Amino acid sequence: MNPSILTLAAMAGAFVMTSVDVKAASLKVLAGGSMTASLKELAPRFEKATGHKLDIAFAGTPDLIKQATSGAPFDAGVVPIDVMKNEAARAKFAATQPATIARVGYGVAVKAGAPKPDISTAAKFKDAMLKARSITLYPESAAGAFVVKTFEMLGIADAMKAKLKAQSAPTGIAPAVAAGEAEYGVFLTNVLIAPGVEPAGPFPGDLQNELVFVGAVAADSRNAAAAQAFLDYLRTPDAAALFKAKGVTPG
Repeated sequence: MNPSILTLAAMAGAFVMTSVDVKAASLKVLAGGSMTASLKELAPRFEKATGHKLDIAFAGTPDLIKQATSGAPFDAGVVPIDVMKNEAARAKFAATQPATIARVGYGVAVKAGAPKPDISTAAKFKDAMLKARSITLYPESAAGAFVVKTFEMLGIADAMKAKLKAQSAPTGIAPAVAAGEAEYGVFLTNVLIAPGVEPAGPFPGDLQNELVFVGAVAADSRNAAAAQAFLDYLRTPDAAALFKAKGVTPG
């Protein structure tokens, strides 16, 4: 058997053995909304392997900060690194360095079959945005804030305001484009992978960036070992394969 396969099997076995030694727990997890598709598939696998149960609350960065600092109990976070830049929110997590779970870049999507704009350079990206009839995104998030910042950097923020169609969650972006409610979806590329839409391309050159998602156990969690087991699972080969399938770069 291929040595690399043996190594992966050993790692997976070690994870399960470690996890089952922890008493089954119900875990409250705060998570970035753009991780919804990935975590909704990974959660049942983790629950089946460990006996733990997950209650995942998905939200944008501002709301995740509010939830973390509200005083309501939670056990772990899989959140944009921007959450950890807020001192009050960071204090609600264990003092250890948060682990990088995943990274995602930015792009543009169109309705399936629709013409795709040329966004191969910053100048062409700017021109395409100015010519767009409408654009949809999720503004109440770190990713949405980056998109708006990009428009500001290009000097087109004011021109874009009338075109923007805000969604209340990342999961609303692709359906809005697929239904023709917005000409373009401009957001994290993994969110733009969905039925009825097609990628037009990533942000070009220096306009591109990656949103980093990190994982950390809550400082006051009563289920710290189980919470850590979940974060460890998100860094296994099984999770990495799922992340890649969903358009997310693991680790």
